[in-house]
Amino acid sequence: MSGRKQRAAPRTPRSGPLPAETLPGLSESELRRYSRHLLLPEVGAEGQRRLKHGKALIVGAGGLGSPSSLYLAAAGVGVVGLVDFDRVAESNLQRQVLYGTSDVGRPKLEAAEDRLKDLNPGVRVVRHDAELTATNALDIVAQYDVVLDGTDNYPARYLVNDACVVLGKPDVFGSVYRFEGQVSVFHAPQGPCYRCLFPEPPPPEAAPSCAEAGVLGVLPGLVGMIQATEAVKILLGKGTPLVGRLLLIDSLEMRFKELTIERDKSCLRCSRRHRQDPIEVVAAACDPADSASPLLTEITAVELHRELAGPSPPLLVDVRDPAEFAINRLPGAVLIPLRDLGERSGELRDATSVVVYCKMGGRSARATRLLLDLGFRRVRTLRGGLEEWAERVDPSIPRY
Repeated sequence: MSGRKQRAAPRTPRSGPLPAETLPGLSESELRRYSRHLLLPEVGAEGQRRLKHGKALIVGAGGLGSPSSLYLAAAGVGVVGLVDFDRVAESNLQRQVLYGTSDVGRPKLEAAEDRLKDLNPGVRVVRHDAELTATNALDIVAQYDVVLDGTDNYPARYLVNDACVVLGKPDVFGSVYRFEGQVSVFHAPQGPCYRCLFPEPPPPEAAPSCAEAGVLGVLPGLVGMIQATEAVKILLGKGTPLVGRLLLIDSLEMRFKELTIERDKSCLRCSRRHRQDPIEVVAAACDPADSASPLLTEITAVELHRELAGPSPPLLVDVRDPAEFAINRLPGAVLIPLRDLGERSGELRDATSVVVYCKMGGRSARATRLLLDLGFRRVRTLRGGLEEWAERVDPSIPRY
């Protein structure tokens, strides 16, 4: 994840600020609520009025969207938009501090609106209860001054980036993985866009989500707060945003490292040639089907259950980590973590048929491709992994 160096990180201008005299005033209640802001010369009454007039969009109301939405609402950002279509799950509560136990099963944005309005009734919460797509991205993003990317998958990240480039909006990017985090502000043409740093997404199976890789619960809080800080600075027009800089966070060692990045003159989105390309064309590069191998064979949970009860059951290979294997497993499965599969593949040579599985299917797809490359032919991946097995075959197995 190295970036190309640039001489200086450009400052990001405010997104369409109004003159101070045209901004809405502050009520007596707001003067009390934001008194600590008003004491800051860099904010003051004018800055607080700018925040009140500001509009911030958060794509993804999960681990990153939770802290960033709470702090933007607390700061008095006038309009906070949220894009999500999921429901609150119990496994969310370890890191998604926007929700409580009583919210489990509720639509996320319904619960989020209640919490944010309770935190600050003066903030308008706009719900976009839908998945962000190439069809609706431009219409949604156009309504806001700054966008915070709280998504957890590559297609969505590229879509957020592309919409922001077309509309000239700053994209406050954040990501987390296990104990590591990244934050930057992409704002073309003042600085690089996300595609300047990562021109193409990796194959889906090479980029496990938090649900598969795990994440330290407090890390999204740290990254999301930095995203909120950058968004507030942009709305205020103060300080130096992380444009042209990628902040790397190692929470285990509590070390921060910064890489400078520059615009790619041939970027497939923000270069002069491609900046106004239809968003559907560029976003199509994220289609997981493009990276699928024709040799990869999947087996469904129901089909596997049937084969395991037959006369010639396949050998089951679990490629998760030992800690996951201790939580649940399929009967008779052999544990070979993905990182060890290359060295231990010889243990599978005598098997007539092999089925590889993991939690959700991403790692097993990668493992299956590795075995195919090593000359195995009767090897398949369990579609949807143990999550699909619990849904379709055995709901009693522990889920995490």
